[in-house]
Amino acid sequence: MNVFDHLIGAREKKGGGFLLLLDPDRTPVERMGFLAEKAAGYDVDALLVGTSYVIESDFHHAVKRIKEKASVPIIIFPGVHSQIAPDADAILFTSLISGRNPQYLIEEQVRGAPLVKQYNIETIPTGYMLIDSRGYTSVQFASRTFPIPSDKPDIACAHALAAQYLGMRMIFMEAGSGAIDSVPETMIRQVADYMELPIMVGGGINDPAQVERKILAGASFVVVGNHFENKENFARLRDFTRAAHPYQRVEV
Repeated sequence: MNVFDHLIGAREKKGGGFLLLLDPDRTPVERMGFLAEKAAGYDVDALLVGTSYVIESDFHHAVKRIKEKASVPIIIFPGVHSQIAPDADAILFTSLISGRNPQYLIEEQVRGAPLVKQYNIETIPTGYMLIDSRGYTSVQFASRTFPIPSDKPDIACAHALAAQYLGMRMIFMEAGSGAIDSVPETMIRQVADYMELPIMVGGGINDPAQVERKILAGASFVVVGNHFENKENFARLRDFTRAAHPYQRVEV
């Protein structure tokens, strides 16, 4: 089974999916290895690995280390084409469709495509949409693009539908690292009703209740990263995955 089918299968079986985002620039390699090793036991459906920049880390080494420890799929969520590593199981082959900077619409993709082919990595074509969160995020700074206003779901719907018609297989609506607000449920619901692609939602999510609301609004998958960079929050990981899996939730 390929990684995309694994994700869709998890959504159909559990009612939603939970992905843990590991950032090599923000988390030591040893810590990422620990999180990767523990992920399956906490019912994490897949690991995303990515960062806006590669400053302190060797991205290839980080992915290899995670692969050695993980028993769930590893999916690259690249900021630039250099963040493509042979040990990954798949890559979100993203286009920043909410922006108009050609570097992130097509240039990074052209540079990265030969590496993806060389490494024989499964691609998941993804329409990436940055949603305003009242904070100036790393993605905004790195991409030099404006986010979609959080109170303009019609704009988000049009972009998501364009991604569907372009043949993409996933929508990733993200508030971004450093977000104050997460993607509103009203926007998620309207986008989910307007087009047919599965929706991944991330950024600004730091509570299981938020995860549950995103899934109930129509998100297929929820991504959380920054919250679990704090070691004290790791004990709550099971609460987050349970919130993303309503079909498996057991009432006490």
